[in-house]
Amino acid sequence: QVQLVESGGGSVQAGGSLRLSCSASAYSAGYMAWFRQTPGKEREGVAAIFSSTRYYADFVKGRFTISQDGGRTTLYLQRNNLKPEDTAMYYCAAGGSGSGQRSALDSNRYYYWGQGTQVTVSS
Repeated sequence: QVQLVESGGGSVQAGGSLRLSCSASAYSAGYMAWFRQTPGKEREGVAAIFSSTRYYADFVKGRFTISQDGGRTTLYLQRNNLKPEDTAMYYCAAGGSGSGQRSALDSNRYYYWGQGTQVTVSS
């Protein structure tokens, strides 16, 4: 069983930056990714990574960067030029299966999940 713990959430003004981190208790095969969710909406994929391959949702391209350490036990999400619509609970996920962007950003493809970290962007 892999446990994931997110950190780095908080409040920031629009245009600001925050970096989220996710620490995994062990290595897991497959994709690692970030998802986000707001009340009343489905969880949506933000960014995913597997080796040198990265996928991003259209709404974050050019603003967010996903990365991980060499041991694949720490995942990061650098977020720049934050907007109020980026306000959400952000979740780290691991053990993702499949290939291609659609699978990489599909929450149903992931086996391990963190508890989430809240990000609030004010205008």
